[in-house]
Amino acid sequence: MDKTYSPHAIEQRWYQTWEDKGYFAPGGEGTPFCIMIPPPNVTGSLHMGHAFQDTIMDALTRFHRMRGDNTLWQAGSDHAGIATQMVVERQLNAEGRTRHDLGREAFIKRIWEWKAESGNTITRQLRRMGASLDWSRERFTMDAGLSEAVREVFVRLYEDGLIYRGQRLVNWDPVLHTAVSDLEVISEEEQGHMWHMRYPLADGSGHVIVATTRPETMLGDTAVAVHPEDERYRNLIGKTIALPLTGREIPVIADDYVDPEFGSGCVKITPAHDFNDYEVGRRHDLPLINIFTVDAAINANGPEKYRGLDRYEARDAIIHDLKELGLLEKIDDHKLMVPRGDRSGVVIEPYLTDQWFVDLTRDEQADGRPGGRARITLPAIEAVESGRIRFVPDNWKNTYYEWMRNIQDWCISRQIWWGHRIPCWYDEAGNGYVARSEEEAREKYKLDADVALEQDSDVLDTWFSSALWPFSTLGWPGRTQALQTWYPTSVLVTGFDIIFFWVARMVMMGQYFMQDVPFREVYIHGLVRDAHGQKMSKSKGNVLDPIDLIDGIELDALVEKRTRGLMQPQMAKKIEQQTRRDFPDGIPAFGTDALRFTFAALASTGRDINFDLGRIEGYRNFCNKLWNAARYVLMNTEGQDCGQLEEKEVELTVADRWILARLQQAEQEVIESIRTYRLDHAAQAIYEFTWNEYCDWYLELSKPVLTHPDSPAARQRGTRRTLVQVLETLLRLAHPLMPFITEEIWQRVAPLAGVAGETVMRQPFPEPDDGLVDTAAIEDMDWVMQFILGVRRIRSGYDLKPSQPLPVVLENSSAADRARLESNRHYLEFLARTESITPLAPEAEPPEAATALVGEMKVLIPLAGLIDKAAELERLAKEIEKKEQDLERVSKKLENGNFVNKAPEAVVQKEREKAEEARTALANLMAQKEKIAAL
Repeated sequence: MDKTYSPHAIEQRWYQTWEDKGYFAPGGEGTPFCIMIPPPNVTGSLHMGHAFQDTIMDALTRFHRMRGDNTLWQAGSDHAGIATQMVVERQLNAEGRTRHDLGREAFIKRIWEWKAESGNTITRQLRRMGASLDWSRERFTMDAGLSEAVREVFVRLYEDGLIYRGQRLVNWDPVLHTAVSDLEVISEEEQGHMWHMRYPLADGSGHVIVATTRPETMLGDTAVAVHPEDERYRNLIGKTIALPLTGREIPVIADDYVDPEFGSGCVKITPAHDFNDYEVGRRHDLPLINIFTVDAAINANGPEKYRGLDRYEARDAIIHDLKELGLLEKIDDHKLMVPRGDRSGVVIEPYLTDQWFVDLTRDEQADGRPGGRARITLPAIEAVESGRIRFVPDNWKNTYYEWMRNIQDWCISRQIWWGHRIPCWYDEAGNGYVARSEEEAREKYKLDADVALEQDSDVLDTWFSSALWPFSTLGWPGRTQALQTWYPTSVLVTGFDIIFFWVARMVMMGQYFMQDVPFREVYIHGLVRDAHGQKMSKSKGNVLDPIDLIDGIELDALVEKRTRGLMQPQMAKKIEQQTRRDFPDGIPAFGTDALRFTFAALASTGRDINFDLGRIEGYRNFCNKLWNAARYVLMNTEGQDCGQLEEKEVELTVADRWILARLQQAEQEVIESIRTYRLDHAAQAIYEFTWNEYCDWYLELSKPVLTHPDSPAARQRGTRRTLVQVLETLLRLAHPLMPFITEEIWQRVAPLAGVAGETVMRQPFPEPDDGLVDTAAIEDMDWVMQFILGVRRIRSGYDLKPSQPLPVVLENSSAADRARLESNRHYLEFLARTESITPLAPEAEPPEAATALVGEMKVLIPLAGLIDKAAELERLAKEIEKKEQDLERVSKKLENGNFVNKAPEAVVQKEREKAEEARTALANLMAQKEKIAAL
């Protein structure tokens, strides 16, 4: 093995080997286990959320594969309708063309060409993360099989009366000219204004004041609402308002929606341009007046003066005209949540348009058939209530219920070209015919060949095809072996932000078309935040690229990457300063295993994680520790008798029996932790066993056995066998979290341990053997370790050289202590560097000494003659002075009322802890000084 651990020398080489040899394909004889990857966008590149999520999924997949389960991690990506269309449209724009210049068919062809050239970035990056997806089964939401599944679902739902076309209010993107889902709308607080306007009563008896952040929408007002019990306005209910600038009269209505405490207590109602107003309008049968074009300019429904003006130009004109008429009461500065399209960045408008919907709210259809609430929504709620689907952590089921119990019909159409085209054909009279193909439409609806048909130009929402992912990827609507084997899938690993948009819809579609849930468990992981707890975002300039953490990146390149293409270029300087402060030397290369282990160690169920380089640096050191331990083992076992031949006698020391016992306990803890999705506990168990027990203790304890000239051959064989067997088992135990380094070392160690096989990933996962849990060995070694640690603490506390042999006297030692002393004296002499160890007679007076406790026994190191009394007192005086200064500085801070009251609680608490630590250290130093002075 190379002297130093270099992840780049091994990672991509091993991944290529695994993929080439087909190791990711299902093959176990055990229970089927299946995870569906949440399909990443074909336009996407790997971000920290992906890397975290993929680490969890790969760890679960590798664990179950090694346990012999018939394991499938289904690969695939999403066509990402709007995002992909925008990428290719930008390319065309750079060439001075638009998609309309190409026409629909040529534009779609151009997108497929782009996908072939550039659409596999994220799958390459998944490979860098070590993701053991079965690439031979990779699917794409626009491939032929999944497209067939989408058409089949649409047609069946339509035939069952559960898909309809109607005019409804949707989120409209005026740049992309399409409806967008709630997930594609980013609402952030911005500084704006609140305009207070006077609306005159038609009878001339006065006016009411209404307030709005979008005054241009007044052109579409169809009522003013007041609360039915608001005494101020009860006499106005039923009267009419002369709506300024429009020449229309609108009624004053009473509705509980109005909050009488907010503003004037009068609310303008614009049903065609506000979601809440739309519901009020439905209740009161108000007309719906759409005042916008698809570009959000004023249309023919607005007064002639404003027609053709952009919404913001119209706003300025309307405010000017109201002011001229004396109808503008006041303008207030106002902070408000502004919804913007996540792709276009423009303000989204609620817009009235014809769209296709899935019925999720009707109990019964007009013809008596059950409606969408009965057929789709309620069964999806029952699936979680009955426990057939379990959320981990459990509290996320409440988020699921909240949305499902207040669900609206699902708008599934989008006005773009890239996606699954709505399988509906129209004749010249506008009659629609839903079918799987035009040929089927003609046959099904008995249409002659001379009837011209044109397919609906809309495509389906990307989430529609994603909702079918758990069964469409396995071959539905065919009755495939894969579907029978792996549906329902085992667990879905995802973030909380798509419980509505994806998780719930998969449950609804899976139950409807497969008559069973799509997965048994839903593991909800937290968000990955930056070191300061901030959400990572391009606009904040705090995004970390997982590949940069794996390969490293220089500071200037990192700054350039974080400040490139900002939507707010003025933020560039601030982002550069923060980046240079946080990463003064850039980001070093940590390798994939260190990154994966960091994610696992932080993966406590459901909680957000703050990612800082200190953690990943620590786990890179852990990789080094494992590498160096393996080198020590190989140097002491390669070419040696490792006790694999049964005819040769093998003797196990207490240390051998102890490490084997602790290994069984670590195995049990790791298995239980992974089963319950506590990867943080699994990582902690592996780390503690590897670093604290195997490396720091067992390897050291093996040295006296392997190096002492009088050590019997059988004992040396036993220790060599234990060294390689424990290391080989440990590599299998850690493999799901750290696949590359464990494979590289396992290839060298496995033959020494008598283990055959081509790869660690196809080896059985360790199973604890209770017969190897030797409690006596554990108790004996605990005694030995406490003894050695006690001596080391005294050596460190009194600044005694590590090489200086120390005399040790034992006070209050029991017969068991003395027996352990004789059995383990070679360990104590070697690791504690003792000159002598002498039990004190019961009646003897103990010398003035430094003391450590091992149970009831005192380990004494007489100090007389060991230290320079004057020099030690001088050293202690300096340390005491320094600690007193530290304590005084912290105490002054804590006595400052401004600091305690204004600083964050976490900062104040840290100062309190510093003060307590300083007091404890001071007390210990004073006691030490008294002891030295008494010599």
